Amino acid sequence: MSKIIDKRSELLFCYDISDANPNGDPLDENKPRIDEETSINFVTDVRLKRTIRDYLFEYKGYDGTDSKDIFVRQKESSKGGIQDGKARAKDFSESADGIIQKCIDIRLFGGVLPLSGDSITFTGPTQFKIGRSLHKVELKHIQGTGAFASKEGAKQSTFREEYILPYSFIAFHGIVNQNAAKHTHMTKEDLDLLLESMWLGTKNLISRSKFGQQPRLLVQVTYKNPNFFIGDLDKKINIKHDNELKIRSIADFELNIDELLSALEQNDDQIEKVSYKMDPNLKLSAPFSEKWTEINLF
Repeated sequence: MSKIIDKRSELLFCYDISDANPNGDPLDENKPRIDEETSINFVTDVRLKRTIRDYLFEYKGYDGTDSKDIFVRQKESSKGGIQDGKARAKDFSESADGIIQKCIDIRLFGGVLPLSGDSITFTGPTQFKIGRSLHKVELKHIQGTGAFASKEGAKQSTFREEYILPYSFIAFHGIVNQNAAKHTHMTKEDLDLLLESMWLGTKNLISRSKFGQQPRLLVQVTYKNPNFFIGDLDKKINIKHDNELKIRSIADFELNIDELLSALEQNDDQIEKVSYKMDPNLKLSAPFSEKWTEINLF
């Protein structure tokens, strides 16, 4: 069995989306989430975690068979409808140890286990901030004709409408905390699957509203000092463009990583290693250090 992680690491993950909705707000007509003051698109950590869970479920066998499962997923209740948390816990005989052993999402992200008597809360080793676009975005409203009439016998079909972003380049910052991993038993294998799921899970979001997302950059900084991290890696990269609202692809800009490279160099004595995965079409302001190692996802 893989060893429980004992090193802290920091993550920077960038992806983009074209002509789609990266994270709709159900309380606002499912529009993409945009900061009204800055016109910056933001994506919740919950959306990224769902991407990871979906990939693990669909592609890595965490579907309830072979002692591997996802705890936070919709399942049909024996009483009809969707299970609540208590019913889900009963799938594992209400055993906290059993849930941790089988459910990789609890090992990664923690959660509240609603067991009989007192619920148990596990703080997740992996935490993400809200992701934000590195540029202003523009909201587009699209209308189209539906396939069916609003009622039987009507002569005209219904109209559908949706909101999309022509383009958004989004950066997420995350921390993997080895102290919390002691309680959820997050292993090195779990961490490797996390990185794979971030990259390939994003690439495999092929639903109608999410198709058009591509992973562009993933950086993992592993530290020697167990309680040290640089922080705010997402704020150490930026995009320079004459007109941000005209950006439509990664061909339209260069990603400035100078501040990121400087921060890593200044803290080199604290860093055990830097690993990365990058889309070869992404243009950078400077090359990566030759000491960095490429993440192998296959």
